Amino acid sequence: MTTLTARIQAAPPGGRTKAARALWRDKRTRSTVVEPLRTTLQRMAPGVERCMYCGDSFGTDVDHHEPLAVNPLRTFDWLNHLLACSHCNSHQKRDVFPVDELGDALLIDPTAEDPFDHMVLSLSAGEYAALTEKGRQTIAVCGLNRFPLARARQQAYRVVLLCLREWGRAVIGESAHEPAELLHTIREQPCADVCQAMLRQVEQPGATTVFAHVPDVVALLRDSNVREALLLPKALE
Repeated sequence: MTTLTARIQAAPPGGRTKAARALWRDKRTRSTVVEPLRTTLQRMAPGVERCMYCGDSFGTDVDHHEPLAVNPLRTFDWLNHLLACSHCNSHQKRDVFPVDELGDALLIDPTAEDPFDHMVLSLSAGEYAALTEKGRQTIAVCGLNRFPLARARQQAYRVVLLCLREWGRAVIGESAHEPAELLHTIREQPCADVCQAMLRQVEQPGATTVFAHVPDVVALLRDSNVREALLLPKALE
């Protein structure tokens, strides 16, 4: 990847995007770089190879967070690659990359930032609300509140609630399921952001209000065993 980047850098500035596209599409590059890259990202993706944008669909594409057309020198930059479904990659984000007046990116970079610093998920509605301008732009560009995603998150919320309640019974031997099996079900289902939002929000001052309709799950979400098994580490600073 470093060698390929050097080849792009060697091209005339006005021709770097064309050179980058040609290298990315090259048959040899696809087999020796892109496919291994996709396989690595699939192993890192939440759930079962889920899209790193919507979290609902299977990830099939390697997306450039900062588009190739915007910065061709990042075409083969490891930290610029995310696993995406074809819808998010080709129909939502595409080459859109908003920046502020200083030229700084207004799309959340999940390799370096915690999305929950910029937006909050309504668990009952399955929709995101922006906390910052970066959050607003990310929600809009990635279509994070489109109807199918909101419905999928609502379903994921129901599954997490059911599994947590059953887990509480399983740990005292009152369930036909094993505790680890129930936590595995939560980890592997689509829309992993729902579970992560629940684990974060239960630690916030307004947790009593957020979970007022399901007060019994508050203690479960705060259980150290549950949190150790389900809470993903925050993005690197």
